[in-house]
Amino acid sequence: MHFPLKKLAAATLFAASLTAATTPALANITAEQNTAIVKSFGDASISDFRSFLGTLAKGDLGKTRDVAPAISAFLDDKTLSAEQQNEINRLLGIYTRVKYGKAALETLRELVEIPTFNVDGLPQYKNPEFLKIADRIQALAKSFNLNFRNVDNRVYEISLEGSGDEVVGVHAHADVVPVTPENWVLQDGTRLDPFKVTLIGDRMYGRGTEDDKNAIVVAMYAMKVIKEEKLPLARTFKLLVDTTEETSGDAIPYYFERNPIPNYNLALDGGYPVVIAEKGSGTVMATFPVRKGEGTGAEIIAMTGGKATNQIPSVSVATLVSDNPAELAAGLQQAGDDYAKRNGGNFQVSAQVDGKNVKLTVTGVSAHSSEPETGVNPVARMLELIHSVDGKIALKHNHITDAAQYAADNWGLDYLGGKLGVGYADDFMGPLTTSPTFVGLDDKAFKLAVNLRAPKGKTPEALEAQIEQKLNAWNTHAKVNVNFTYSLDKPMYRNPEGEWVKALLAVATENLGMQHRFGTSAGATSVHDLPNGVQFGLARPEEKYTGHTDGEFKTVEQFLLDLQIVTEMMGRVGQLPKL
Repeated sequence: MHFPLKKLAAATLFAASLTAATTPALANITAEQNTAIVKSFGDASISDFRSFLGTLAKGDLGKTRDVAPAISAFLDDKTLSAEQQNEINRLLGIYTRVKYGKAALETLRELVEIPTFNVDGLPQYKNPEFLKIADRIQALAKSFNLNFRNVDNRVYEISLEGSGDEVVGVHAHADVVPVTPENWVLQDGTRLDPFKVTLIGDRMYGRGTEDDKNAIVVAMYAMKVIKEEKLPLARTFKLLVDTTEETSGDAIPYYFERNPIPNYNLALDGGYPVVIAEKGSGTVMATFPVRKGEGTGAEIIAMTGGKATNQIPSVSVATLVSDNPAELAAGLQQAGDDYAKRNGGNFQVSAQVDGKNVKLTVTGVSAHSSEPETGVNPVARMLELIHSVDGKIALKHNHITDAAQYAADNWGLDYLGGKLGVGYADDFMGPLTTSPTFVGLDDKAFKLAVNLRAPKGKTPEALEAQIEQKLNAWNTHAKVNVNFTYSLDKPMYRNPEGEWVKALLAVATENLGMQHRFGTSAGATSVHDLPNGVQFGLARPEEKYTGHTDGEFKTVEQFLLDLQIVTEMMGRVGQLPKL
């Protein structure tokens, strides 16, 4: 989630046709050599980076034949060419992975066990769990000999000092989206604790393993290695750990009202290789005042959905009260089965008697709301199913049936805005997406949020006005008691110029075997409105992003590769003569 910062310059537009980049000097190490080096060291004890390089030089040079001159020059304290410097930084990343991989995995486990999600009515900076994670990060920074500042428990700042005045901001966040624990069940029935790292195969399940405690860990270990090896840096790195990225987004603006904005900014909270464009994110929030059920039949008294606007859950449950629950359950089951068959058959509907109640459950596939195409939204399906049976099964009309009518008429199962007639797309950034996500119910109102992800092509003001006009026209006929509020920020589109961006692209694509092209993202990060802001991982764009999903995980292999990549990146960007 992202909320714009004030008084920052607008992003420079850049033609999508120019997203390919010129390749700078390569680090002359193949993927096979990389794997061989990692495998050859295994659990072997390594005292420091120079001894690591010395062992490589004395060993089988088939693993490092091409970089032997760089190793020799570095160990002899000679001046390195640009290519040799890149090769040394590649080896620095591999060294960090080999020496500190296990320790970093343990640190990730410790941070995941601290449940840093939003608690209604309690500011993050007063939440004891955030005080706990701040203490843990501070202790880690102290043990790593890194400078630490806790800025009023809003942002945790960890610094790695360089010789120049320039500052590179590295952005991560300690807060996570809320969980529905009963939904954390694998297909084989294995139940997971969201706040314990559970290793199954190569997957580390746990909230924050992908979004975004992994980023805090790899960045701090990268800084640790550069500090303890006394490697020269031409500029300072500041790791800025946000505490409200998934909710209000007010911590980073609070920080920058009191501290200078870094010259360059990269978020370890998005996608590889380097993302230069982010869609604008926003919400259409519909609020339906609670009203007493009218008519005869069963009444829907509750419904669940996502716990945050940026989260598509795996399950939505509606609770109905009936004088004849068995008959109601049978009717809903038949209607649900028919509905599922008509709409792709890639989700399940279940109606079960629970005393005098009936639990109607729609099970889909959870996803980040910025990528609705990777999931199967049970909230949208539940609402449309409810509306489709209204009149065929006797239901009292209340605030939840009002919401079902609204959702079915205006959004349906189409997550591209087509049903409402507001869809559009950008050739590079992709289409507008619209996903019913958050569901909230108290004694006053039922709330339903539709999460928007908007590419360039329409201004936020124009899109909001278009949606508002369409919904007002619908309600002129529907006459539903509903209040709409709208929020939408601008998309980010950056001109990827400068040696630092070329270096980022080279590091990511060479390590990951990816095409040497800049990317775009539907998700917004904390660099959205910052100068020279881009995403630098840590997700692979060709794989489904599991942050915000039930059963979030990160593979051990990818985590270790991220540790390697971020270390190399800091060494390389930190030593460039000019960014």
